[in-house]
Amino acid sequence: MALMDFLSQMLQNPMLLVSTLLTLGVILVNGWTDAPNAIATCVSTRAIEVRKAIIMAAIFNFLGVFVMTSINASVATTIYNMVDFGSDSNAALIALCAAMAAIVIWATAAWYFGIPTSESHALIAGISGAAVAVQGNFGGLRGEEWIKVLYGIVLSTLLGFVMGFISAKLTVFMFRNQNRMKCEKFFSGAQVAGGAAMAFMHGAQDGQKFMAIFLLGNALVQGTSTGAYEGTPPFWLMIVVSLVMGLGTSIGGYRIIKSVGMDMVKLKPYQGFAADFSATLCLLLSSLTGIPVSTTHTKTTSIMGVGAARRMSNVNWGVVKELILTWVCTFPGCGLLGFVMAKLFLMLFG
Repeated sequence: MALMDFLSQMLQNPMLLVSTLLTLGVILVNGWTDAPNAIATCVSTRAIEVRKAIIMAAIFNFLGVFVMTSINASVATTIYNMVDFGSDSNAALIALCAAMAAIVIWATAAWYFGIPTSESHALIAGISGAAVAVQGNFGGLRGEEWIKVLYGIVLSTLLGFVMGFISAKLTVFMFRNQNRMKCEKFFSGAQVAGGAAMAFMHGAQDGQKFMAIFLLGNALVQGTSTGAYEGTPPFWLMIVVSLVMGLGTSIGGYRIIKSVGMDMVKLKPYQGFAADFSATLCLLLSSLTGIPVSTTHTKTTSIMGVGAARRMSNVNWGVVKELILTWVCTFPGCGLLGFVMAKLFLMLFG
């Protein structure tokens, strides 16, 4: 898919143009709602200033999209193959546009209320709801790819919590006889590196998911089957997604930084490092195996695990309850919104 060919197709097909613009909007929203989770811990422990942390996250989001996609694009393949919009390319493109609109609405509402909802789950739910709407049944969902999503939920919640718990315990054990002041200084610097690594893996995971939507739109306009994509996304697409995501991150997301890094658990520098380290490992594992996981879930559950490693009472379980309720509601809520928006768009533009 050459850039000039894609631009030519957009000019010839208005729905592809609308789909592209909405997808860019979703990526922008993702940059300012999901990316702040990556830097929440290093900001909350004052290892780095908010403004500097946001700039750092924007840069490493950019690098994550570009580098990881060049090495392994299996997450993009999973998202691309997840749904079947049917053989009517015009109706399929309309449904894809509706799904992107639903995701923007859902994510913007979550950002407004300072709730770190999962953009990954919103994306998966939105396109699934739209596929069901255009097909008229659940035949538009591909079970073999949805299994990977279920694996991802386990990785981004249970494994995130367990690894956070273990990382915190190991860190305390390894540094138990070291000078406290020197340790504080070391972990402040280590946290900045951990935040950068988290931002990198956020770009690696979420960047691929949105590149898959571009590829899906291009396939639909050509009437190509949407269930057999393999390969690496084009270089120009990596650049576009990276830049838009970085721009979104630079806008900032202090409300979400506060919810995740300050309200949920009061962290010390070594705990922030342990949370970043464990979440980064989870995201790297899932990216290499092609499992689309939620960066939000992975980071927040790692923070919960780190807090629980010291004392269960260190975790503000009221905030945790609110987050879990939001996560549970994302699949049915955004899925239903995608379904309704697809029906509305098909009625207006079909």
